[in-house]
Amino acid sequence: MPAVTHDEWLRRAKALEADGAHHIDGADEPGGGGTFPVVSPRDGQVIAQVADGGPAEIDAAVAAARRAFDSGPWPRLAPAERGRVLVRLAELLEENRELLALTVSLEMGKPITDAHDIELRAAITTFRWYGQLADKLTGESPHTAPDALALVTREPAGVVGAVVPWNFPLTLAGWKVAPALAAGCTVVLKPSENSPLSALLLARLATEAGLPPGVLNVVNGNGPVAGRALGLHPDVDVLAFTGSTAVGRHFLHYAADSNLKRVWLELGGKSPNIVLPDAPDLDKAAATAAWGIFFNQGEMCTAPSRLLVHTSIAEQVTEAVVRRARELRVGDPLDPATEMGALVGESHLKRVLDHIGTGRAEGARLRTGGDRIRTDSGGTYLEPTVFDRVDPGMRLAREEIFGPVLSVLAFDDLDEAVRLANATEYGLAAGLWTSDLATAHRVSRQLKAGTVWVNCYEEGDLTVPFGGVKQSGNGRDKSVHAIEKYTELKTTWIQL
Repeated sequence: MPAVTHDEWLRRAKALEADGAHHIDGADEPGGGGTFPVVSPRDGQVIAQVADGGPAEIDAAVAAARRAFDSGPWPRLAPAERGRVLVRLAELLEENRELLALTVSLEMGKPITDAHDIELRAAITTFRWYGQLADKLTGESPHTAPDALALVTREPAGVVGAVVPWNFPLTLAGWKVAPALAAGCTVVLKPSENSPLSALLLARLATEAGLPPGVLNVVNGNGPVAGRALGLHPDVDVLAFTGSTAVGRHFLHYAADSNLKRVWLELGGKSPNIVLPDAPDLDKAAATAAWGIFFNQGEMCTAPSRLLVHTSIAEQVTEAVVRRARELRVGDPLDPATEMGALVGESHLKRVLDHIGTGRAEGARLRTGGDRIRTDSGGTYLEPTVFDRVDPGMRLAREEIFGPVLSVLAFDDLDEAVRLANATEYGLAAGLWTSDLATAHRVSRQLKAGTVWVNCYEEGDLTVPFGGVKQSGNGRDKSVHAIEKYTELKTTWIQL
C-alpha cells in the first residue's frame, strides 16, 4: 500500500462525499422511496444517506437489464470487445484504488491495509482475468455420423440478479458480475445495506469503462424488500447469491414461486482446520490458524473456526494461537498499523457476544478475549477470542458465528478427526496439516468440503473454482467454471 498515514486517511474520510443514488440504465437515479443511513462501524457515525430501493426500483433496473440484453449491443459484441471493456474497468479500479479502499474500510470496518492490499487486489484481478478470458471460451463439435454436423454452443443466460454480502463487498460482487458480463449477460446487483457505497462506485466506473446503459445496474435496499423483489422477479433468468444459509433458502422459495429461475448459492461455513502431530511446521500451523480466524474480524464464510488438534500437541498449538490473539493489534480501521478492525455493526456484535456467552455457559474454557473493547470510540470492536475444551455438541462447534471466535477441539486419532470435521451441516472449506503425502490425499478425499487446503489456508487464485457442498451451497465462483452459471448450452444438429 502507498505510504498514506493514519492522519491522511482520517482527513480523506472526513472529506468523503458519497453519492447514495441507485445506478440504473447507465445513470444515477434517486428512486421513489426514502433513504437509509450507512453507519461506519469504526465510530458509529453516519457516512451517507442512501436511496432505499424496493419493488419499483427493482422493476426499473430489471427492465433496463432486459432491454440491454434483448436489443442492446452487449450480448452481440465480439467477445474480445466485451473483454476490453472489462479490462478497462480493472484499470479504472486500479486508478481509484485508494478511494475504493477507503470506502470499503469505512463501510464495514476492514483495516485499510487489508482493504487496499487484499480486497482491491482481488477485485481488480477478477475483472482483468475475466476480461482476458472472454474471447477464449469455445463451443464443441461432437463427432457424428458423416451425414450430420452437431454443434454445442454456450449462449448468455440473460438477466442476472446478484445479491452479495458486506464482508468482501467488491471481491464478491466481482466474482458474480465479472463472469456474467464476460458471458454476455446483463446484471442487476443488490449489495448489502451495510456496504452499498463501494458497489455504487463500481457501477459508475463500469459505465465510465464503456458498459452500455442497462448492462450493470445497482439497486440499494434491504434484503426482505429489495432482495425479495429481485428473487421473485419473473424477468430475472439467473440469481446468484452469497450470504447465509437461511437467506439462501428464501431465494430457492422465490425461484419456485416465480419463474423457476436458476439459483446459485454460496452460503455459510463452519470450516475445520486439522493439525496432525506430523505437521511440517507447528509454529506455522498455529500462526496460520490464528490469522485465518482473526483476518477480516473473522467475518468470512471460510474462516477456520474449528481448530481440530491431536491431543499430543493440543496445548502447544492452542497456547501459540492464544499468544498471537493477545498480540494482535485491534484498532481504528483507518490506521495502517491496525491488524483487526471493527465488526460490521451493533446488531452483529451483539450476536457474536451472544455466542461467546453461550460458550461460557455450556462449559467451554475461555482462553483469551471474549469482551467488547474500544467502547469510547463509538465503534463495534471485539477482542480476538479463543475457546478450548469445546464439545462437538456445543453451539460453538455447530453454528456459524462469523466473528473472531475460535473453537479448539482435541482428537485422539485420524478417524476421529475426520468424523469431527464432517460433523456439520456445512461443507465450504477445510484445512489439513501433515507431512505425509498419503495422509494428505486420503483425508482430503474424505473431507466433505468444496476446498481443502493442505499445509496452508485461504490460498489460491482465479484459476481454481470456489464453492461448497451440503448446506454451504451449490455452483462455483471463480475460474472458467463460473461461466457455467451464466450460460445456456444449445445443441444444433444439422443434417447434411
